[in-house]
Amino acid sequence: MSAHAPHGMSVERLERLGRHLDRYVSEGRLPGYACLVSRHGTEAWFGAGGQRDLARARPLTRDTLFRIYSMTKPVTSVALMTLYEQGLFQLDDPVARYIPAWRDLRVFAGGDAESFSVCAPDRPMLIKDLFTHTSGLTYGFLHAHPVDAMYRARGIGLLAPRQTLADMIDALAELPLQFSPGTRWNYSVATDVLGYLVELFADQDLDDYIRTTITAPLGMVDSAFAVPAGAAERFAACYERAAGNTLRLQDDPATSSYLSRPSFLSGGGGMVSTIDDYHRFARMLLGEGALDGVRILGRKTLAYMTSNHLPGNCDLAAMGQAAFAETPFEGIGFGLGFSVVLDPVAANVLDSPGEFAWGGAASTYFFVDPREDLVVVFMTQLLPSSAYPIRRQLKTLVYQALVD
Repeated sequence: MSAHAPHGMSVERLERLGRHLDRYVSEGRLPGYACLVSRHGTEAWFGAGGQRDLARARPLTRDTLFRIYSMTKPVTSVALMTLYEQGLFQLDDPVARYIPAWRDLRVFAGGDAESFSVCAPDRPMLIKDLFTHTSGLTYGFLHAHPVDAMYRARGIGLLAPRQTLADMIDALAELPLQFSPGTRWNYSVATDVLGYLVELFADQDLDDYIRTTITAPLGMVDSAFAVPAGAAERFAACYERAAGNTLRLQDDPATSSYLSRPSFLSGGGGMVSTIDDYHRFARMLLGEGALDGVRILGRKTLAYMTSNHLPGNCDLAAMGQAAFAETPFEGIGFGLGFSVVLDPVAANVLDSPGEFAWGGAASTYFFVDPREDLVVVFMTQLLPSSAYPIRRQLKTLVYQALVD
């Protein structure tokens, strides 16, 4: 295909992407992968390699189902913003207005997980703080602060079989915040709280609301909080990086908890999807809230969500040293559910200002570049997402293929 193809990308140069990802598989660092690149509404490149299930020798195919973990967060954020568009809340509403048990939240002031002091927050937690991960909440897996240990002790944020969103809300009411809302950025269970608010405002279970409002209208038939009926054979195994860059099975698709609907509907990390399904969601975002005649959000709402909402238009690096994120910190801001590129030079990777993105714990990733009219979705199943610099390499290999 010539350089004058509708997508304006060199197919020859895009093949570098396939060769690079195939090396990850042949070297045993990834079980398999799928990657989809589209531009100007046209598919520019798709590649898949390796296996979705090593033990059963099942190849990874285009219809493979993946745990998308934190790539659920943008979906939940969009779901709550559809309710915002109905006038059901304001972004600067105090969270305690809707969760009364949180009226007396305090901030950790010193000590350890067993014996600690607290102080009053500088201001109340706002709904917007939940979207931007500036709420003072945290994740237990971070292992960076005594409050993280308190979460682990309570099982907060885990995909526990009998826990519910209401259980998590009640448990959080008894624990201190890690910092005063709005003063720092910290990856957290905040989007699970957004999912609880979706249920509260919609008077509907989170999975039902997302299905009726987002996935069904967009034709995302394989995206849900459990593997759809009849699709178990397409569900990938999940692996974790072990010693010597080997792979160790972390979740067997034949016995996975994802085979049945959970009681804990994690808006922060509970969905499964396919590469084509998530590509439709990402194309809706690129389409300013609409795709194929179906509008999910208003144009201004989507533009607002993908703007940087950190104080003073600063980047994540200026918001304190967070323990972990699915994105670099320098040159990257944060919107309402997405990372947002502010300065590609500071981020030290090929990029465009205004590009927005997010990833999942099993190394899945997507980014949308409105300036280049570009969407990229990458799927695999390898924990943790920090195992290899695949996301930065993807950007280099995609952007170097642009020819117009």
